[in-house]
Amino acid sequence: MEIIGSTKLVGIIADPISHVRTPEVINHSMASQGLNVVCVPLHVRPKNLASLLKGLPGLANLQGLVVTIPYKEEIVAHCHELSETAELVGSVNAVRIDEPTGRLIGGNFDGEGMVSGILNQGHSLEGKRVLLVGAGGAGKSIAYAVCKQNPSELAIHNRSSARAAMLVERLQALFPDVALSVNDGNASGFDVVINATSLGLQDSDALPINPETLTPGALVCDAVIRAGNTAFLSAANTRGCSIHHGQHMIYGQIIQICKFIGIDLQDEHLARILGP
Repeated sequence: MEIIGSTKLVGIIADPISHVRTPEVINHSMASQGLNVVCVPLHVRPKNLASLLKGLPGLANLQGLVVTIPYKEEIVAHCHELSETAELVGSVNAVRIDEPTGRLIGGNFDGEGMVSGILNQGHSLEGKRVLLVGAGGAGKSIAYAVCKQNPSELAIHNRSSARAAMLVERLQALFPDVALSVNDGNASGFDVVINATSLGLQDSDALPINPETLTPGALVCDAVIRAGNTAFLSAANTRGCSIHHGQHMIYGQIIQICKFIGIDLQDEHLARILGP
């Protein structure tokens, strides 16, 4: 795709940034549809986040930002307005710049993307026992979206059990018919297990939970995007589980993020280039 003077920009911010695969999907998809839009990675150090956001309204050809680790929660305080989901979960993964006011409007599509990906692969969450690992920015959004699917149970495991307990308390008020609990990392008996942590990005990362506790036949999902299986998905596969790659979450949310920031990317042009 040729970049010209009228090309619109979408930024994606992270620290680190080299592992991010979203630009590949967005750029191939935009080119497939013939849209004059490109997504560029922006490596933002924590000390520079506030100054970057302050200057965003000055870029008239910037459609918005995709936000990923570690800024999904920190960026909330810099937004002038939040979508319903972003406000409920306290996490933002997309920012729209309102013209002509320059106001930053934050949205969150992690949860919708994960659930959409699961459903599109022919799975269901309704009536299932679900274990969610991770109560950070992505985890909170996924928890909210999972509850909307009416599972019989949602248990949440987090390195800080207090953080998991806070999320359970918040969700219980919104979804009184879903059995919610804090989990100690034991996946035994769960129909669906979702890793919403960043563990698996690096080969040296620990596994998010002990795979020996996984129930054979369970659906094991990962939000981490890597070529092929993450170590956790490989362990789950060895255990006799069905596995679901993080790529499906990306595909599930890109259309929604683009719509939120004002780009009409159609589903049939979504380029699936990241593998299974």
